[in-house]
Amino acid sequence: MIAIWLINTVALMLLSAILPGFTIENWVSGLALAAALGLLNALIWPLFIRFALPLTVLTLGLGVLLLNGVFVWLASDILAGHIHIDGLWQAIVVAIGLTVINSVVTAFLSIDDDDFFHRNVIERQARRKGYAAEPSDVPGVLFLEIDGLAHDVLVRAMRDGNAPNMASWLHSGSHRLIEWECDWSSQTGAMQAGILHGSNWDMPGFRWWEKDRQAALVSNHPKDTMEIEARHSNGKGLLHADGASRANLLSGDASHSMITMSTVLERARGPLGQDYFAYFADPYSVPRTTVLTINEIVKELWQQAQQKRRDIQPRVHRGWFPYPLVRAWTNVLQRELEVAATIQDLFSGRPVIYTMFLGYDEVAHHSGVERAETLAELAKIDAAFGRLARAAAEAPRPYRIVVLGDHGQSQGATFKQRYGQSLEELVTSLTGTDDVDAPGGVDEGWGSLSAAATEAGQSQSAAGRLVRSATRGKTGHDGVVELGTGRDEAGRRRRRQEKSGEEGPPEVAVMASGCLGLISFPQIEGRATLEQMTERYPKLVATLRSHPGIGFMLIRSDEHGAVVLGPNGANYLDENRVDGDDPLAPFGPRAALHVKRSDSFPHCQDIMLNSTYWTELDEVAAFEELVGSHGGMGGAQSHPFILYPSNWMPPAHDIVGAENVHVQFCRWLQELGHREYADLPDNPHRLRPSDGTEKDAAGASTPAAAGPGPAEEPIK
Repeated sequence: MIAIWLINTVALMLLSAILPGFTIENWVSGLALAAALGLLNALIWPLFIRFALPLTVLTLGLGVLLLNGVFVWLASDILAGHIHIDGLWQAIVVAIGLTVINSVVTAFLSIDDDDFFHRNVIERQARRKGYAAEPSDVPGVLFLEIDGLAHDVLVRAMRDGNAPNMASWLHSGSHRLIEWECDWSSQTGAMQAGILHGSNWDMPGFRWWEKDRQAALVSNHPKDTMEIEARHSNGKGLLHADGASRANLLSGDASHSMITMSTVLERARGPLGQDYFAYFADPYSVPRTTVLTINEIVKELWQQAQQKRRDIQPRVHRGWFPYPLVRAWTNVLQRELEVAATIQDLFSGRPVIYTMFLGYDEVAHHSGVERAETLAELAKIDAAFGRLARAAAEAPRPYRIVVLGDHGQSQGATFKQRYGQSLEELVTSLTGTDDVDAPGGVDEGWGSLSAAATEAGQSQSAAGRLVRSATRGKTGHDGVVELGTGRDEAGRRRRRQEKSGEEGPPEVAVMASGCLGLISFPQIEGRATLEQMTERYPKLVATLRSHPGIGFMLIRSDEHGAVVLGPNGANYLDENRVDGDDPLAPFGPRAALHVKRSDSFPHCQDIMLNSTYWTELDEVAAFEELVGSHGGMGGAQSHPFILYPSNWMPPAHDIVGAENVHVQFCRWLQELGHREYADLPDNPHRLRPSDGTEKDAAGASTPAAAGPGPAEEPIK
């Protein structure tokens, strides 16, 4: 505290020397002003924020900047004669300057000043508002998900100093690191459905066409995400026992949620802003975040310019607007909000907390999986974990921390960059029709930002009405605020209908999920077969099969059932035979297991494509314009990680599929003493150990044939 007082004094003296209209008589006056500001923030700020929180959230913290200026002005008035300031505007500039200098110096000196003051404020607020859980000696669990981080990337990052907190947990022996294997659809929607709800059945991609609804379902559109959660929730998700969901796609049946896609349209979640209290409890959060946001935008513009100057390949166009703003949202503002909300959950004693950090995934998509700027973002997330670990150590109940990746990412030049046309353009040329719909969905960063705006607008308070008024022009009929690519997608649908002159389903729907391509023929009833497509579109199957950028395609045959076709062979899954070269061979020993499971989905698409995986280069060709991608198979995208306390019982089998991650997490919770997780209903569709995850006596994984297996024995 003394160190912070002295740093603030030096900062104020420096500002008085360089800012017109602000003077401090001497160092004693500077010490007095720093002390006065500290007292005003400690005594008045907590009282103010309890009443003004909805308005503060509504104005995105602009009111905080104004109030900081008022405090500086008031403190200078108390010390009149020794300190002079011309007006409120100068006071606001002083407050921002003080925050900048304080942040830089404390970071340089490794001083953690952002939590020590307001933790007590948060704990008192939780008790006062009745948000605090019942006291318990049963350890709570904090699940920290790093979106898109693969096991091997984390190992190298820890080795090279880009994840020092997680590395220290391993070196100290407090944690163990294991790898697990995704389903074929290696993306956040399906993975969080499996991890948080124990079921990702019938989710063939991040977006897919449903013929029974004659519409696309997109995993990060609020209405669609609500539908996905309704299909997969049994009311006993990972967070059902008074848990908290922060910045996720799905809620896990949590009682407390913030910026969670599946709950942003729920109007009964409580008053606007209660989950943001911890962020605004610190009077310097908004000024600091403002500075960091500006820094992030400038840094993004500089980094993309350097990629162009050095001609780094592969790369994609990022642009001067609006991507830098989206990156600033995911990498600064959302991270700060969810860290503060998670600290609030820790001091409220929530038994289970799950929060997703999106920043690494967002930067890796556009910059590359292990480029310098991407690993720098991982380092920031790791630093946030250090903050959370320190808060957990002071929480009213003991906490255990689990870090996991929901999937990884694989890198490579995109399909369009390699071959001069997109998957949509290729399919259009092969089918001979212009009635092709390509629902692109919403970029994850835009989706998260839109979700936050949608959530704020659901409140029935005056603040909520103001939000709805401010976003009226960007709000759809379903109440969803559509920003960025969400608005682009809505406009694209309208243009297609105007062009075709029909409001019915398109002839062909083409969707992409990283290096996974999904093709559907909405006007063909039921799942189209190989024979039907060969007769209707003679060039389609043969050309796709032999295309150098397509590794394999899953299709259904009237004669042979599920068939995987590749350029030099075929794998007849239902007949358990391979002709020629097995097209699944480059994708690992369990590739057939994953593909056969997807084939059994009621909404499996008519054609499922996976791009080529060049093993010697460790590259894929995304069907989206992304440098790093995920959604299919090939490389690190299928191999995330779990970092868990070393005194817990290790998994009895290799963990294959997100649904089995859920099972393992529930077992650990039960072993810790959370009785709510005993005897939970099982998912009959999840993979079993005998499906291909058995271990031999030496502990090595042994592939097995696809198909349902017996239930697992309980952990001894």
